[in-house]
Amino acid sequence: AGFIKSPLSQKRLTQDSVELYCEAIGNPIPEIQWWFEGNEPNETYAQLWDGARQDRVKINATYNLHSTSTIYIANLTSDDSGMYECRASNDPDRNHLSKSPKVKWIRSQANVFVIERPDIKVHVTSVSGKLILTCNMTTPYPAMEGHEWVHGDKILQTDTESSAFTSYTLEGKMEEHSGIYECVYKTSPVIKGQVNISVAPQVMAYKKSEHGNEGDTGVLTCKNPSFPPVSSWVWYKNGQEPIVNGSGRYIIKSSGNKTELRILKLNIEEDTGDYHCNATNSYGFGGATVNLRVRSRLAALWPFLGIVAEVLVLVTIIFIYEKRRKPDEVLDDDDGGSAPLKSNATNHKDKNVRQRNAN
Repeated sequence: AGFIKSPLSQKRLTQDSVELYCEAIGNPIPEIQWWFEGNEPNETYAQLWDGARQDRVKINATYNLHSTSTIYIANLTSDDSGMYECRASNDPDRNHLSKSPKVKWIRSQANVFVIERPDIKVHVTSVSGKLILTCNMTTPYPAMEGHEWVHGDKILQTDTESSAFTSYTLEGKMEEHSGIYECVYKTSPVIKGQVNISVAPQVMAYKKSEHGNEGDTGVLTCKNPSFPPVSSWVWYKNGQEPIVNGSGRYIIKSSGNKTELRILKLNIEEDTGDYHCNATNSYGFGGATVNLRVRSRLAALWPFLGIVAEVLVLVTIIFIYEKRRKPDEVLDDDDGGSAPLKSNATNHKDKNVRQRNAN
């Protein structure tokens, strides 16, 4: 057996997690085990199993062409600091209780240093239409290269100062900027503080007015873009009791900051009106209104029928006009031949005048 990838030493903070990776090759395919030796003077190596340390240890291994194994340790404590050893062997007697393996286990080691997480005091202050977010590391930390302020995946601010104090300013009210903000200290390992701007739900209707055809399914949607997430949603129609999911023709689907009310087989008389979606979290409650209009199935045909009616009226008017119009008078051929042509008479008169002058 031989290693083709070995675990790497790492630094972590308490409450963080760590993952070590090991890969071995051989014929037959070798087995991989994980062992640990703590920093105490009298502590010796002990094998680690999946689910060890109160289920904080997870070990995943695959044996296909060669061996791969990953050990993951969650919620680190200072007792997790020490030497982690990846062992591999393909000797048939490697796990025999009395026989010693002919081929020794090969080993690859990595140190994990778990450093006590420093305490960070966070605060949010509202001053003259501005929100000031601050982080202050109470315990000095060496080799600090600067700070960053992060919201989601977006970096809001960065600097290269080595101060334990850092701040970020937002323009506007808390309701406009609710969410999770992180102050990141550029150290090794990176240290983060979390600043939460928490408000009551700022509920919004996806559409303030919805339309549906009679007999179809109506869908009304509300969402809450603010933080913290909604703990419970309630729908009700104006002047009525709260709607119970699954009752009658109502189906409610709620997940976190979004809720959806479905009304099956819409009825014009019963379902038209205002619907209210109310949200509650640990900071209060909020709501929005959606107006539902139900149309008859024939409603879409009325414009078409109107156009058809206009065409029929126009055709009827044209037909009547053509029937009542007098036919044009056409002259007979005989009458046209009996009348002398004016042009011919004029020509004869001119000829006689020329003849008399010649005499």
